Amino acid sequence: MSVLIRGGRVITATDDYAADVFVENGVVTQIGLSLDARADRVIDARERYVMPGAIDPHTHMDMPFGGTVTCDDFTSGTVSAAFGGSTTLIDFCMQSPGQTFPDALATWHQKLERARPVIDVGFHLAVTDLQKGGNLEDLARVPEQGVTSYKLFMAYKGSIMVDDETLFKVMKVAARTGAMVLVHAENGDAIEVLIREALAAGHTEPIWHARTRPPELEGEATNRAIQLARVAGAPLYVVHVSCRDALEPIARARAAGWRVTGETCTQYLFIDESFLEKPDFEGAKYVYTPPPRPKEHQEVLWRGLATDVLSVVSTDHCAFKWQGQKTIGWDDFSKIPNGGPGIEDRLNMLHHFGVRTGRLSLNRLVQLVSTNPARTFGLYPRKGTIAIGSDADIVVFNPERKLTLSAASHHSNVDYNLYEGTEVQGAPETVLVRGQLIIEDRQLVADPGTGRFVRRARVPQ
Repeated sequence: MSVLIRGGRVITATDDYAADVFVENGVVTQIGLSLDARADRVIDARERYVMPGAIDPHTHMDMPFGGTVTCDDFTSGTVSAAFGGSTTLIDFCMQSPGQTFPDALATWHQKLERARPVIDVGFHLAVTDLQKGGNLEDLARVPEQGVTSYKLFMAYKGSIMVDDETLFKVMKVAARTGAMVLVHAENGDAIEVLIREALAAGHTEPIWHARTRPPELEGEATNRAIQLARVAGAPLYVVHVSCRDALEPIARARAAGWRVTGETCTQYLFIDESFLEKPDFEGAKYVYTPPPRPKEHQEVLWRGLATDVLSVVSTDHCAFKWQGQKTIGWDDFSKIPNGGPGIEDRLNMLHHFGVRTGRLSLNRLVQLVSTNPARTFGLYPRKGTIAIGSDADIVVFNPERKLTLSAASHHSNVDYNLYEGTEVQGAPETVLVRGQLIIEDRQLVADPGTGRFVRRARVPQ
């Protein structure tokens, strides 16, 4: 199908101009003023931004965790993502204890095939076991399958946390195979001590999730990961940076020219530690890891985004229902499933509170949610920009359209919204993935199965 997007304002990471965009056979083939091209569909984009589809490089769909499973699969999760202007996500394929890496990838491909996404999906491989399941030889072959990033957890002791030996060995494999290393950076050993002490003292409320995971322990682990990656020669991507303590070692590394990239998530810019103290167990809605920080850290993160110390905003969409899932930890904060929703609200929130307030330019917004993730994870220039030959992953965004964010208005399976009642101006109206209409005037028009698995290039490429 051919599509002509007429009369819009094209916004990329570097450009801002008026043009028509013509799409044929899934890619952009013409860009120019008043294009004379016959199309199967014409989209009126006057007074709209025409932007490359957002890429969310940090999601957890259909993932077992904490005795339950995230409530969004690759159908509901990608529908919600599409309504939020995302056309690609990169999900975490979790290696179970004792499982080989080929089996782990096969499991996640089966999930994807069963759920049939509406947007494109790639995988990171989360390494949790090099003793009984995975081995370094299999790990080195993973990039051949288009999965060019390894994720390691420095937290969650006793379940998915790895030790420094495993972390360092994986980094050395990544340096040799052209893969990116992602780390969840917290000192899991110290956190485990603090959790046991808090529970022994009778502290069970959600606020203790934050009090047992102080910013200093995120900062220490971030610096440790940076130094290990430097010695191993591997590129490092620090996920969900939440505080000044973690941002500072990233700033030093980037100033020194080291290959370190920092990511934050939408929620850390808006949700602070006080939300965990909401009565009647409502604070459990905000139990995700790292936890929400004291409010003063938010301004530090905004400055990090403006100065490119932080280069990506993801969502860490890891949705558990409040009723029936979060309530597992009613009498013990350490049993509350860690994770929050947000895949649908990233672009709305960043536009309203970032662009409209002058914190971010439109070009910087596109960099943070589209171009930088594409460049970092081997998708650029196929994705992450609007250019001749690029995939026609396009969002027509109405900067005047107003929305009230709520659980009732979004398309995830989760039963609450982190930003409940927030009013925003600016929303995606029409979304295309490889030239196929997914959302049209805020209505889903595609069937499950439109999305595909995307193979990614190795880091040097």
